[in-house]
Amino acid sequence: MATQKFAISVPDVTLADLQRRLDSTRWPSELNKAGWESGSNLAYMRSLADYWRHGYNWRRQEAALNQLPQYRLALDGFHIHFLHVRGKGPAPLPLIITHGWPGSFMEMIKIIPLLADPAAHRGSAEDAFDVIVPSLPGYGFSDRPKEPGMNPNHIAALWARLMHELGYSRFAAQGGDWGSAVSIALGLDHPDRMIGIHLNYLAGRFFLGGTINEPQDDEVANAFLADIRGWWDSEGGYSHLQATKPQTLSYGLNDSPLGLAAWIVEKFQSWSDCAGDLEHLFTRDELLTNVMIYWVTETIYSSTRLYYESRERPISLSPTNRVKGPVAVALFPKEIPMPPRKLAERGLNIVRWTAMPRGGHFAAMEQPELLAQDLREFFRVLR
Repeated sequence: MATQKFAISVPDVTLADLQRRLDSTRWPSELNKAGWESGSNLAYMRSLADYWRHGYNWRRQEAALNQLPQYRLALDGFHIHFLHVRGKGPAPLPLIITHGWPGSFMEMIKIIPLLADPAAHRGSAEDAFDVIVPSLPGYGFSDRPKEPGMNPNHIAALWARLMHELGYSRFAAQGGDWGSAVSIALGLDHPDRMIGIHLNYLAGRFFLGGTINEPQDDEVANAFLADIRGWWDSEGGYSHLQATKPQTLSYGLNDSPLGLAAWIVEKFQSWSDCAGDLEHLFTRDELLTNVMIYWVTETIYSSTRLYYESRERPISLSPTNRVKGPVAVALFPKEIPMPPRKLAERGLNIVRWTAMPRGGHFAAMEQPELLAQDLREFFRVLR
């Protein structure tokens, strides 16, 4: 199967249409002195929209992204977009990194050089990786599924085939958010191919029988269940909507660039270790380029549908359905609530558990050096 080089090239008419839509935004009202408690702050979104319209330069961002080695590969007619950066070292270890929602392949831009060329970043060339970063099906420049069933297990099968086509019989995997689910599915379904798995997020439902609605049969699980239910009560509305009615949601978000930006940017504000100051961690160009990847490809529906597909076939880990290969977990302090190690070990062979000093859900963007160092140390003994 031929791997084809790929370059992003958004039509001028798409950018002109975006400008027209930004100019005609119909703004909602907001309570006086409102912050982010009930969602994306109006004053911030007005400021971001003004920059998007008058300061942001997509062509500059597009050119920067096109400096990365991008490819597309057809697997049974379904095209996967991916980055493939060869490591600079004596024996680079193949590593596939999977992003999540509401992120994209660009989440990994900062960490890729730290992994592929560690000697140039205060590391050792012996720790080099061949880094492969695919866009999830239905995200960015990968194809959008036309049939149901594109869940993490299906994606893991695609990744296994992708790595085979690239010449890697065995490989390592890393992921947070949906990348965690896909990496775990690789460990469950393709254990002989896996060197090891590194995760910076664990979904609680993986260890609670696939749901957070049922009482658990032991003290450790029930204690965690109380924590995760509290988070879902205050923050989980997006997930419930995307897991039940993603099609309805898509009409508004696919039509309004500011609606799409508000839906996505709010997650970067609430899930990151930004102490309430979003631009303390992320530049406006970074935030908007991530939104633009959804906008120009019209993939908000196909991306959110992954929640629906995973609800139909949830991953459920237990002592009898367990990832047996070595697993490392990096625990960032502002991450969405994660199960304690004692609970996670029931479904994962955890050999490394690192409590990070800072960082949140978007670890590769927020703290790339910390995440890269943990990856180097974990896989050093597995090489």
